[in-house]
Amino acid sequence: MSESRLPIVVAITGASGAIYAARLVQLLCRTDHEIHLTISLSGAAVIKQELGLALDVRRPDLASLFGYVPSWTTSDAIKSNAEYAAKVFAGRVRYHQHDDFMTPIASGSFRTQAMVICPCSGSTLSGIARAAASNLVQRAAEVHLKEHRKLVIVPRETPMSVLQLENMHRIAQAGAVVLPAMPGWYHGVESLDSLVDFVVSRILDQIDVDNSLMKRWGEA
Repeated sequence: MSESRLPIVVAITGASGAIYAARLVQLLCRTDHEIHLTISLSGAAVIKQELGLALDVRRPDLASLFGYVPSWTTSDAIKSNAEYAAKVFAGRVRYHQHDDFMTPIASGSFRTQAMVICPCSGSTLSGIARAAASNLVQRAAEVHLKEHRKLVIVPRETPMSVLQLENMHRIAQAGAVVLPAMPGWYHGVESLDSLVDFVVSRILDQIDVDNSLMKRWGEA
């Protein structure tokens, strides 16, 4: 596997904002990267609450997640991406159970391009900041930090306590990118999709995946 096509790890945990994760994995299916996906128990609970998808974390119906289109979406491009992702995900995605520490992504010898935790819960932040992994998500994040690989965490909570801010500070000092799900409004917002795509675009930028999801500052 070439250096530019190393796998990308995606973890979904129990913070609000499951739509960001759905859109992210759909777009990653358009790339040549293999995707390694893991979903925590609380992540599955949020997916059920926010997206209406009941996923069994042991044997999840990933086609429903990769093919998810929110009811507000009118964009044909988004619908097309979701339809494509639902068809090809099986050949692009390796799923790992949240409590399986024997998977490749739990080891530093397994090379990856980056890891994204989207959305990232407060308990996940805490586990990573203390190097006290209690599940595969936290262990894989620790691996990325110790191997000095790109780790992007996407918290989505407000307001934040001093303890959460301190955890983010510790993780950032260790080399991670803290990318809160805070959509901008300067790119010509026309719908909720525009706000979702703003955040997903910034995530893709950080892991060096080309995209044109949003109008960038200074573009005509």
